[in-house]
Amino acid sequence: MASSIETGGAWSTMEDVSLCEAWLQICHCPVTCNEIKFFHMWKKIHAEFCEKIPESPRTEMALSSRWKLLNKEMAKWRDALAKAMNLYKSGENRTNELIQAQMWFGATGGGKKSFTHHECWEVVKYCKRFIIIPTGPDVVLNETPLRDSTTSDSPLDSPMSEDSPIQKEPRPIGRKAAKAKKAGNSSNHNSKFLEEIARQNAIRIEMEQKRQDMEVAIQAECAREKEYLRKKDMEKTDRETMAMDTSHMSPETKQYWKLERRDVMRRRLFQDDGPSNTDWLNDQNH
Repeated sequence: MASSIETGGAWSTMEDVSLCEAWLQICHCPVTCNEIKFFHMWKKIHAEFCEKIPESPRTEMALSSRWKLLNKEMAKWRDALAKAMNLYKSGENRTNELIQAQMWFGATGGGKKSFTHHECWEVVKYCKRFIIIPTGPDVVLNETPLRDSTTSDSPLDSPMSEDSPIQKEPRPIGRKAAKAKKAGNSSNHNSKFLEEIARQNAIRIEMEQKRQDMEVAIQAECAREKEYLRKKDMEKTDRETMAMDTSHMSPETKQYWKLERRDVMRRRLFQDDGPSNTDWLNDQNH
């Protein structure tokens, strides 16, 4: 088996997007999509991909393998978005829906905890395979559903009228129906389990956000404390500079402390809220 380096190394976002665009263009061509064979399909996709990224080292096999991974993850993301749309409440921020979708994506297993191929999704999301069809609650009028998909309009499938003199005994449930009912109960249990996971993840995200906010507040308080101590140290140093006895010092040292005192005075004047006038300091330099 060829190594990832021999086949081009790690896939970039540009390569993934180009692969999705090539797949969409070839497989959804109105002329060839129903007639093209698997082998020829990937030959055409590879040619289209190489037009978008010339001199690419990716082979047909590499494109096919990468598409299997992208196809699986985007199908999973489509299902997560559909589930989040069903749980979406009117008036909430749309960002919450994406967060819920990410939670569902991570809770369904498969290794990855979050969906990252958003650029690829933008390319294929209107394709028939990936289109999202949310299933909301039935619309009712006077407590009667406007449409019930479980009933048929055919008179042969309609239940007998209560006024009919012949009453049929209820037919016992068969094995297949019993298995389907059991599977439905199991699916309902799994759905509740995933909803609980999503709720726990939302609580964890909220707690993490509060922790980060507290850390930011602590850091800001530490910064204010450091600034206060720095100013206190500077004031102490300034007082020592202004009180320095230079009578016993050499002329060069006296000049040094004279300049230090001038800097202290200039800094204090600039910090004063009133008008700053340092002309008298400049006059001492002449």
